[in-house]
Amino acid sequence: MITVTDLSLSFGDKALFKDVNLKFTPGNCYGIIGANGAGKSTFLKILSGDLEHDRGDVSIPAGQRMAVLKQDHFAFDKFSVKDTVMMGYPELYKILKEREAIYEKEDFTEEDGIRASELEGEFAELGGWEAENQIEQMLSGLGLEESFHDRDMAELDESQKVRVLLAQAIFGEPDILLLDEPTNGLDLESISWLEEFLINFPNTVIVVSHDRHFLNAVCTHVCDIDFGKIRMYTGNYDFWYQMSQIMQRQARDQQKKREEKMKDLREFILRFSSNAAKSKQATSRKKVYDKLALEEIEVTTRKFPYVNFKPDRDIGNNVLRVEKLNYSVEGEKLLDDFSLTVNKTDKIAFVGMEHNAKSALFDIISGEVTPESGDVYWGQTVSHSYLGKDNTSYFESTISITDWLRQYSPDQDEGYVRGFLGRMLFSGDDSLKPVNVLSGGEKVRCMLSKMMLTGANILILDEPTNHLDLEAITSLNEALIDFPGVVLFNSHDHEFVSSIANRIVEITPGGVIDRMTDFESYITDDTVKELRTQYYGGSMKKVNI
Repeated sequence: MITVTDLSLSFGDKALFKDVNLKFTPGNCYGIIGANGAGKSTFLKILSGDLEHDRGDVSIPAGQRMAVLKQDHFAFDKFSVKDTVMMGYPELYKILKEREAIYEKEDFTEEDGIRASELEGEFAELGGWEAENQIEQMLSGLGLEESFHDRDMAELDESQKVRVLLAQAIFGEPDILLLDEPTNGLDLESISWLEEFLINFPNTVIVVSHDRHFLNAVCTHVCDIDFGKIRMYTGNYDFWYQMSQIMQRQARDQQKKREEKMKDLREFILRFSSNAAKSKQATSRKKVYDKLALEEIEVTTRKFPYVNFKPDRDIGNNVLRVEKLNYSVEGEKLLDDFSLTVNKTDKIAFVGMEHNAKSALFDIISGEVTPESGDVYWGQTVSHSYLGKDNTSYFESTISITDWLRQYSPDQDEGYVRGFLGRMLFSGDDSLKPVNVLSGGEKVRCMLSKMMLTGANILILDEPTNHLDLEAITSLNEALIDFPGVVLFNSHDHEFVSSIANRIVEITPGGVIDRMTDFESYITDDTVKELRTQYYGGSMKKVNI
């Protein structure tokens, strides 16, 4: 349990939190949400003790163990994968290392024997004998192949390290678990495994995430950070979202009534303030007017970018035909005689664990990479626009965002370009920032702006939700649902895939699965499950993507 009492934190003149009072209890999972910069990660750092607050208390009962998802992916490079995971349970790890040191002694004394016996008892009591098997199950569930389990952390790439650090946090059933963006870098299979783990976790979980499906699956409560306050709501993300829409609608109605009343009062004051007989009433109403003018109803600080793709022309019957594509990277075969025909009403989600194959396919059909063999045929009425996973090359110059976007705009007027950027939340001086200093989320919003200006009738998007906040993801999600053209995309966001796709394509080591169906039907289809088990060599029987 964690009790937060009268918590306040300021940075300079800006109050990030003020008079926060919350209680986090065992058996519940609390999702922390809020706009970018609201202080979600900062709040977790305060709870973990990594950041001092200005005023108030954070109380944790004595003896309770807290585990935190580490953000430094290189901190454990000197250790093995299994040792790194076990460090998540410091008491057990300490006993393990002392025990190993005693047994490695050449001059094993009677005193060592007594101490070893004590350690054996403590080791067993803390579940040491089951620990290695539990660690292996966690790592496999999080998508780290068995061949990596006995390696050193330095040998792993960044995405693999993320999985190990997540296993470290959840190992040993801590009393309190703090997770900051735990689904980043995970594929749909691993996210599904983590969801199931947290649903069954008996203790307190506090999590920051931009994944709406994940928040809906695991959260019993939502803590919304807005206007320096943190309000707790019972229910998952969808429940909070619906409630917030109702509250905002009520606030807007109340604001409208207030403005109408102010208008009537203002007219009365102007009309009768110079009339001696009515001056007393005018003065009285002036006080009411001033009070109403000072009261500003807080709706939300959240800002949603305006994402809307309008194709310049309709698509004809011939859209895209891919025939026998072959492509390899460093000897690894990513595409093997891959063929695909795209229809004019398709919104295709490319799913599964072959992430490099999906990105390679998108690079090839968009013209950025040449295959070893095979052909790509686009229809005559087709125009396509591509959002790749890595867009670094677009943002290496020091030109402003306005000048950057003007390169892709049919209308070169600066007012038009800045107005367009304003709708994408680059208002005022933000539109003059040099593009080489933009954050990941800002770069994606720039690329989406570029795509909107093309008027393309086919959109190709490789993990477009990476780096975006919930508001931007929601706007993009709704825009792609409404888009009348073809969408080819890949995403780890379950809700995003479920709500957009009407066709699912999965590239596997043993073949391609192609179904004209929605994502929820795909993952529950028994025939698909059998094919996946067959194509992945029998290892996918229990995996739910």
